[in-house]
Amino acid sequence: MNSGSSNLETRSLLDELSTFNKGGLFDFGHPLVNRIAESFVKAAGIGVVQAVSREAYFTAIEGAGIDNNGGMPAEISSTNKNRLHGLRGETSSKSIEAMVKNTGKESFQWGLAAGLYSGLTYGMKEARGAHDWKNSAVAGAITGATLALTSEDSSHEQIVQCAITGAAISTAANLLTGIF
Repeated sequence: MNSGSSNLETRSLLDELSTFNKGGLFDFGHPLVNRIAESFVKAAGIGVVQAVSREAYFTAIEGAGIDNNGGMPAEISSTNKNRLHGLRGETSSKSIEAMVKNTGKESFQWGLAAGLYSGLTYGMKEARGAHDWKNSAVAGAITGATLALTSEDSSHEQIVQCAITGAAISTAANLLTGIF
């Protein structure tokens, strides 16, 4: 009887693992909330990986004594300005604190973008009864403007540019779905 119950527990765990992608991460009782939360968490995780790997890259470049450009054109090497502020390759607690703070902010921005976009497209699909490029354009514009507002020095022009860029990218992605 004991081996039967452990077999049942094992099967339940295996079933949970095999249906992990089908059921989603959360069940808050409403599909919209579930979708927003799941998108937020997944994208925030991607944001953490991106922020930490970018910092590791620039730390390795500095440690190797390679010039700031690394042989890259100025417009590409300007991504160094997006580096985590307050980090200079030290192992001090201040440096670690700065990395955690900035990584958290960046992961929040990624999660905000994904959760907001996903929630808006789902909500508009439910409200309009259609999932088309119009939903993508509106959700992309609102998400782009919201992301611009999270930057430290956002101007009116930057907010408008981010809204236009968000609408264009999300509309293009919607229109290109199924082509590739």
